[in-house]
Amino acid sequence: MRILKTAFTSISALAAIAALGGAPAQAAGLPQLDIATFPPQLIWLAITFVVLYLMMAKVALPRISQVLEERQHKIEDNLKKAENLKEEAEVAAQAYEKALAEARAEAHGIMLETHNRIADEAAKKQAELSRELEAEIQDAEARILEAKNTAMAGLSEVASEVALCAAEKVSGESLSEAEVAKVISAIMEERQ
Repeated sequence: MRILKTAFTSISALAAIAALGGAPAQAAGLPQLDIATFPPQLIWLAITFVVLYLMMAKVALPRISQVLEERQHKIEDNLKKAENLKEEAEVAAQAYEKALAEARAEAHGIMLETHNRIADEAAKKQAELSRELEAEIQDAEARILEAKNTAMAGLSEVASEVALCAAEKVSGESLSEAEVAKVISAIMEERQ
């Protein structure tokens, strides 16, 4: 209604201005400023204004309003979808972190189990190797002792012969084998 009042006031003002300057305008050849043609021009102006107003109010503006509402609705839907996707992403991230923590814990457990198993196997092998080495050492000691005893038994004979030969060469006298064997066995007993 306000628009109609403003339009009517503007048209009236234009008519008044045209009426004041009508004679020079007519002389210049401007028929639209001829006062005699003002009423039909005003009627067509009003009809055109009303038709355009009705078309805008009933056709164009509702469509624009509908497009704006659809756009707003689409924006709100997209925001809701974005929120839902954000929540799903957070849930997925939490599930991923939980699965990752569980996998790390499981891997750590497997690593400890493997380490303990390897340590147990190494301890068993080391104990077995120690027993084998101990048995070999005892066998070697027994062989060494046997060889020593054999060597010591033969040593007294060799020592008596050497002592007998040395005494004969040094003193020029020959000693009895019984005396030399007696002295050598006394010395051998002292050293053992």
